[in-house]
Parts: sequence; structure tokens; C-alpha cells
Amino acid sequence: RATLLLFRCLLKMVKGNIIVPEEILNFCCNGLQGSTSPSRAQEPGEREEALGAMASPLPARNPTEVQMSQLVLPCHTNHRNELSAGQLLKWIDTAACLSAERHAGCPCVTASMDDIYFEHTISVGQVVNIKAKVNRAFNSSMEVGIQVSYEDLCSGKHCSICKAYATFVAQGPSGSKVRLKPLIPQTEEEKIEYSIAAERRRMRLVHKDTLKDLLTRSRPDTELETRDGSGAVPAEKTRVESVELVLPPHANHQGNTFGGQIMAWMENVATIAASRLCHAHPTLRAIEMFHFRGPSQVGDRLVLKAIVNNAFKNSMEVGVSAEAYGQEMSVSPRHINSAFMTFEVLDQEGRPRTLPMVAPEPGDGERRYREASARKKIRLDRKYVVSCKQTEVPLSVPWDQSNKVYLSYNNVSALKTLVAKANWALAREKEKVRMYTLEEDKFLSFRIEMSVCITASQAFSLLSNLWRRHEWDSHYVSAELVQKVDDDDMIYHVVSQMHRQESKLQDFVILASRRKPCSKGDPYVVAFRSVTLPTHPPRAEYTRGETLCSGFCIWPESEEMSKVAYYNQAMPGYLNYVTTNVAGLSSDICATFEACEKFLLKNKEDLISRLQDF
Repeated sequence: RATLLLFRCLLKMVKGNIIVPEEILNFCCNGLQGSTSPSRAQEPGEREEALGAMASPLPARNPTEVQMSQLVLPCHTNHRNELSAGQLLKWIDTAACLSAERHAGCPCVTASMDDIYFEHTISVGQVVNIKAKVNRAFNSSMEVGIQVSYEDLCSGKHCSICKAYATFVAQGPSGSKVRLKPLIPQTEEEKIEYSIAAERRRMRLVHKDTLKDLLTRSRPDTELETRDGSGAVPAEKTRVESVELVLPPHANHQGNTFGGQIMAWMENVATIAASRLCHAHPTLRAIEMFHFRGPSQVGDRLVLKAIVNNAFKNSMEVGVSAEAYGQEMSVSPRHINSAFMTFEVLDQEGRPRTLPMVAPEPGDGERRYREASARKKIRLDRKYVVSCKQTEVPLSVPWDQSNKVYLSYNNVSALKTLVAKANWALAREKEKVRMYTLEEDKFLSFRIEMSVCITASQAFSLLSNLWRRHEWDSHYVSAELVQKVDDDDMIYHVVSQMHRQESKLQDFVILASRRKPCSKGDPYVVAFRSVTLPTHPPRAEYTRGETLCSGFCIWPESEEMSKVAYYNQAMPGYLNYVTTNVAGLSSDICATFEACEKFLLKNKEDLISRLQDF
């Protein structure tokens, strides 16, 4: 028993790259062999064999992974003896930067930080554990995923604090961009994050357009909100301006102002502005995306400005910006960063207090007031459509112009998550068609695939148009294009008949999202999910059906061959049909997919003929 305990200790020591004393190693190896005689000296070969045996069970670690543990001391805390959000942002940015540089092999700078939602506060004496690793590398930028938790050393309790995604850019000696090597994911979790990173990148690029579009469609003459019994506080009274001189301790190893330090300074002035509204100590709950627009160096004067843009019933939004000046502050400033932070004020029971209203200034103040309302809607869309787990996403989410980006993201990321799952089991094989199943707690999913003599781009073009699906899928009666959202997203009203003996048809309102490969090795994706449209409510002549996650993934295998795979997370009304096919009592799914192959080959030949005639 003592030998086994010692052996477990040795495993931890080997994992942590701790040198094992020779006497302990000899004793352990002799004990494992069942020897009760005094320890003898081992030959070098035996010692290497023993170390190899101990190291072999340990899982391979992601080479970009960085782990940081920080004990929260009084100097890190605020007046409530809780870790200040600014200090936490500095630690998050440091860990993420080190992870990015591990992959890039050169200096990296923070380009942006996605929304952060703080679930809990951290008290003095507790330990902050931060884990960061690169999810995906693009041309010169990469996404780093960060997980933050705290540990109570007395009780042993662990609790999640937040999850964040940061974008870093690799820089060469003269500040030029560096082309990054591709990242190869290994585990199921890494494959999921790798696949969805491309969709998150796409969402970041359209973030400004989403806000602009929402404001354009909102009524400009809407009366400002009023709440009876609350005196409005002029927004100007919450304004804060503070200057910071960038010194060497504030700079990173490249001489630029540390991104985490800038975020901490911004959080500080934002907290002061929030306090001026509520005359209390606010708690930071969320930070909207940070976007660094340019660098700052040692010797710069950073002017930080903050003001409360809008106060809702239990929360307020504070806008904060950072501008850099040289020694001559008369020169035009360089815009460094802007962010929007959401604060709450908690009572003694930890419940949010009602906040006073804000009276915005005419002109820019009213514009910021309305933009804050739009951002609140966008934050809710992102939090409850994008951030929640797939099993928590409600079916048939109402679709409108303001949440189209996030529903599209959820649609594609749900399919990519399903594709990256491990433990797919081969259920049936009929000639070229292979059917796999994935059994999870709440869902039975199936995948059906085959290799087809067609280019991936041609198959993608044909399968992404639902209005042509009835040509190969006998269950589809019709598919009407209801709305073309953009070139990549369309909404269809689909009428189907699962069983011929059914007298009542079934209908769906489906969002179809298509994506071309982001980089080599990515598939073409066509994702489907149910949405709700006010123009197409349930009708008496149809039974309204729903689909949570389904679609096609198409991988090129050669210049003329492609692997076409269809995925479906079976809903209760569809489950009997799926299990009947999986059990071999029906071949309807395989026959439908064989018809799909004939459809692809026929239209491929027609396409070639039209090109030849042209």
C-alpha cells in the first residue's frame, strides 16, 4: 500500500517535471516488482523504462496552454475585500498573451477582448485559477480562449468566474504582421472550439454593422424612458476624466503599454462614474467587447474618460474611452480603446437595487442614451442565444433583424459542435452509404455520409437551396423562400410528410445558414434550425414541426470527389423514424441519401453541359 501511494506521488512529480531522487525511484521500482529485499542500484536502462512507464498514462497537454494561479491579497482588492475587476483583467490579458506567444513564437499584442460576464466575486485569501490556450490561428491573428475560476483553500470549493475570448496579433521585429502556422486540434473540446472560432470571428467583424442597423430601424422620435418616483440625475454629473503617465512598469516586454493595464485603468474610471450616479459602491457585471485601435508607448499620457450613458431599472451602462498624447498634449490624441461596462449596486442580501434615472444631454448625450438601449438588447441576444449551452437554447427562437447575426452564429456553431463530437458509432452500412449514431443524455443524433464524384463547391451550391430538396427527398412537399436575409442566410417555409399514411402535413419555418471554408481543411457547411416568424404562425391545416440542429458538411477528398455528410439531432416527433432506420427495420434514410447522390450527379452533368454550350 505504501508503495502504491509513493507511486502516485511519483506520477505527480513526473507530470510537474520535478526531479525524482534516485533513492526514491529505486525503492518504488523494487516495490512494484514485489521485492522485499533492500533496494539495489538500478541500471540506466531500467531507470528510463520505469520513468517511461510512469509517464505513459499521462494525457498529452496542449502546447499553447498556460495556467496561472494567483493568491488574492489585500493589495488586489476593493473596499469590500473583493478582487478588483481591473486586477483580474490584467491577469487574464497576461495569461492570454503568453499562450498566444507560445504558438506564434514571437511577440503578440492584444487586438480585442470579447464580452465578459462575471458570475461571482472573489474574496481576499482565495486563489484565482486562469487557463488560456489558443483555439485557432488565422493568417496573422489568433483566438485565445480563457477560463477563470476561483478556489477556496479552506473549504476546497471551486467555482467558475467567467469565460472570455481574446484576439491577438503576432508582430515581427519592425511591427509588421507575422503569418502564423496552423493549429491542429487534438481533443473533442479543442476540435469544437477550433470549428466555432471561425464563426465567432465572423460575428466580431459585423458587430458594428449590427448596432448601426438596429439604430437605423428604431424610431428616432421615441420618448426617453421615465420611471415614476425617481429623480433624474444629469449625465454630466457622472462624467470622469483622469490622466495616467505610462511608465516602464506599465509596459509589456515589447515596450508598448500593457493591454491589461489599459483595461484596468478604464475599469477604474468607469467605476467612479457609476458611483457618482448611485452614491454607492457598484459591482461590475459585464464588459462589452474591448477593441484596441492602436498602440501606446512608455512616456505617453493616457487620458481616460467615462460617463454613464443610460440607467435601466437595476443596471447602468458606462461608456469609457482611452486616448494617448505625447509630451505635447496640444497635438491631436490617438484613440486607443473604447468599451462599455455594465454595473449593478447590490443590497445587503446581494440583490440588485433600483437605480436613479439618467437625464442625457441633448445631442450626443441622447445619442449615447439610445445606443445604450440598443447595446442592451444586443447583449441579451448574445448572452442567451450565443453564450448558453445548446440544450438550453429554446426551439424556434423569434427571428428579427436585430438578432439575425446571433441566430446565424448559433445555427452554424450548433452543427459544428455536433460534427466535432467524439463517440460516433457505425450503425449501418449499405453499399456506399454509412450511417452513424451518437447517443447522449437528452438526444439521439445520426450522421449519414457517402463519397460522391462531384466537387465540394458544386455539392454545396446544390444542397444549400432548400427549394430544390423535393427533387431528391420524397418527404419534402414544398419549400418556399420566405426571406433572403443576406447571401449566406435564408428563411424557408417547408411543408413535409414524414409518413405517406398521415393525412395532415407538417410544416417548418427554417433558417438555413451556409458557410464556405475559412481555411484549408474546413468543410462547406449548410446548417438548419427552426425560427419563429410573425408572418408565418402555425396554421390549422399543418402540424408545426421543429428542428434544433441539422445540416450538411461537405469535405473535398480530391479534385473530383467529395465526402457529403448529413447530421440531425433527432427531435421527439422524428425519433421513431430514426430508430426504425437505425435498427434496420427500414432503409428509408439510406434510400433518400442514395437519391441525393443521383440528384448531385445529374445536376453536375447538366452544369457541365451548360458550360460546354456556353
